[in-house]
Amino acid sequence: MSIRLGDPRASSVGLFRSETMSLVRLIIPAESVHETIINLGDLGLLQFNDLNADKSPFQRTYAHQIKRCGAMAQKLRFLKDQIERAGILSSSSSSTQKDLEFDELEVKLTELEAELSEVNSSSEKLLQSYNEFLEFELVLKKAGSYFSSSRSTKSAYQRFSGQDSTSTYQHELEEFSEFSRNTPTYESSLLLEQGLQMKTSKQTRLGFITGLIDKKKIESFQRILFRATRGNMFFKKAPIKEPMLDPRTNEMVEKVFFLLFFSGEQAKTKIIKICETYGASKYPCPEEFGQRAQMMNEISSRLAELKATIDAGNRHRDGLLSMVSYQVDQWSVMVRKQKAIYHILNMLNIDVTRRCLIAEGWCPVSAKVQIQDALDQAAADSNSQISTIFQVLRSKESPPTYFKTNKFTGAYQEIIDAYGIAKYQEANPTVFTIITFPFLFAIMFGDWGHGICLLAAVLWLILNERPYKKKKLGDIMAMAFAGRYVILLMAIFSIYTGLIYNEFFSKSFTFFGSSAYHCSDPSCSQSTKSGLIKTRSTPYWFGVDPVWHGSSTELPFLNSMKMKMSILFGVSHMNLGILLSYFNAKFFGNKLDIWYQFIPQAIFLNCLFGYLSLLIIVKWCTGARADLYHVIIYMFLSPTADLGENQLFRGQKYLQNSLLLAAAVAIPWMLLPKPLILRKKQHKKMHRSAHGVKESLDMESPDKDYTSHEVHEGLEFREILVYQIIHTIEFVLGAVSNTASYLRLWALRQGLQPHSSTSNAQRVAFF
Repeated sequence: MSIRLGDPRASSVGLFRSETMSLVRLIIPAESVHETIINLGDLGLLQFNDLNADKSPFQRTYAHQIKRCGAMAQKLRFLKDQIERAGILSSSSSSTQKDLEFDELEVKLTELEAELSEVNSSSEKLLQSYNEFLEFELVLKKAGSYFSSSRSTKSAYQRFSGQDSTSTYQHELEEFSEFSRNTPTYESSLLLEQGLQMKTSKQTRLGFITGLIDKKKIESFQRILFRATRGNMFFKKAPIKEPMLDPRTNEMVEKVFFLLFFSGEQAKTKIIKICETYGASKYPCPEEFGQRAQMMNEISSRLAELKATIDAGNRHRDGLLSMVSYQVDQWSVMVRKQKAIYHILNMLNIDVTRRCLIAEGWCPVSAKVQIQDALDQAAADSNSQISTIFQVLRSKESPPTYFKTNKFTGAYQEIIDAYGIAKYQEANPTVFTIITFPFLFAIMFGDWGHGICLLAAVLWLILNERPYKKKKLGDIMAMAFAGRYVILLMAIFSIYTGLIYNEFFSKSFTFFGSSAYHCSDPSCSQSTKSGLIKTRSTPYWFGVDPVWHGSSTELPFLNSMKMKMSILFGVSHMNLGILLSYFNAKFFGNKLDIWYQFIPQAIFLNCLFGYLSLLIIVKWCTGARADLYHVIIYMFLSPTADLGENQLFRGQKYLQNSLLLAAAVAIPWMLLPKPLILRKKQHKKMHRSAHGVKESLDMESPDKDYTSHEVHEGLEFREILVYQIIHTIEFVLGAVSNTASYLRLWALRQGLQPHSSTSNAQRVAFF
């Protein structure tokens, strides 16, 4: 049953049910449509319907404008990336510059992107040249020091040995010959010695190549060169102490200087190709000292010029980005808003002849006055002589669900919406989740010391609510801040359950009077073995008696209490869910769901697990020693057997048999009557239609399930029956599995006990 406008129940029913919605039509003049969409978007109380659903996104009127907004958003992302790379903090302070129009902003963003791209390209080229000159300078220094040391060594060699050399590099060759004798390639080195002797006799000069290479590639590079030249080379290397910026990759790389001597053009060609393959940087190095000194001076002056140019470019870029950083967030909001506006405009029908746009959408009945005010304000802002026409339509379509929330209930509503959004005006579980969700957490977390720490942290977030709203928070911090009121109730309930458990960082206190138990000996040395003695009939006033902590019976007692408590909360929670289905059926006038869904489900659940909860309470109140496992198991396996010592009250066996019979009857009660009644209604409708009887039956929208009493046209009986079978099996199995799932409250609580010394065998025996 849907609620029509004018119905007394059409007023807002609060958070328990969604707001009453109405379908409205807006006829907006073309000159004020932009301001109208902006005002309605800021209000956030109107959901537009797509009147152009048959058109693809590229066929719509404002597809080009949306594409422009996407391009502008890409340029803004480029600007933000440049600001982050430059290490400039974006400021949210208001700028003194006037606000730009959308077209002006597009032109400005294009100019900024082009200018920054040009500056970056120039900076990259200059930086690459600067790094190349740095490497060149380093190569000249390394090669110069090597040649200088070689000449001094050669002069000393000639003085002491009296031998003459016909080449500047004779000493290096002899040094390499001595090096080669200590290598595995001694045969190849002998060939090199013989060749060198021949070449020196013919006054043949050797060539050389200098450069830098990645430290990770040096060993492989050296082996390949040795094999390619068949050992006819001399390789000298020296590590660079600090990492250098590679001109090709713009990454910091540890490099090694190399000096390679070779003979012949064929060997030179091979070596150059190998250097290119390994990405080695080759630089020319003169042999003469004077030429090297002149080249060093030229490189130093060139480096100074490049450094000054790069610094000037960086200053210009930083100044430009600093100016942009004050407005980039504002521009991003503006572009996103404009894109959303054009998306909405694409959902409207355009009447060219009357120069207006037609929109339809859903809004809460209570928000019609606010929407009308927003429309009038938009007409005034755009200087339109014609105001927007606001019409309320009647429709049989299923309205969207809208819950009016605030900063306290918003986080709870998001938790519920994550599992599924309630249908229009169904009972909202959020009302009960505000209490049940943090309380179930507290059952597992229960420690009032930890609860105080959690409360202090969340109070800090609440007291500093306004500053944190303006800050950009990380993912985890943003999630904690959004759920600050959820965490607040978690902390409060954790303190309460911690007092019940009598645990403060796993320690107990006697805040509520003295214990009802005492040790059997004055030293209390046997309390963990022989147990305690009860000295008075009245129990500890509030919570768990502190004397249980550390005693030999601590684990059986606390486990029994917490396990039974978890079952009681679980059964109560499931009964609450069944009760909500009754409220829904009564609200919509659906008697089928009341008689053939709510009643059998309540009977089945409470005849089995409600009875178990009753036995737990009776056992607690009477102090009986009955085994409830045995009672429940043999209630199914042997209903007529005598209970013996497990009997808790007179007539228990007959009550169990009656409850078991009622639970068995509830299963076909859920399964068969509802599909048969729906089939009968369908046949009546078909019979009346065949005789020309006009029907006034409201049909349900196709996206709804079959739980409603309304009938679908052309719906087959077997489809309804299959759905009802699935629904019945799901409820029967879910009643068992959900009850067992609530034992996790106890299991997790037991897993959080750091002071328990009970072995795994004892825990298994307890289960």
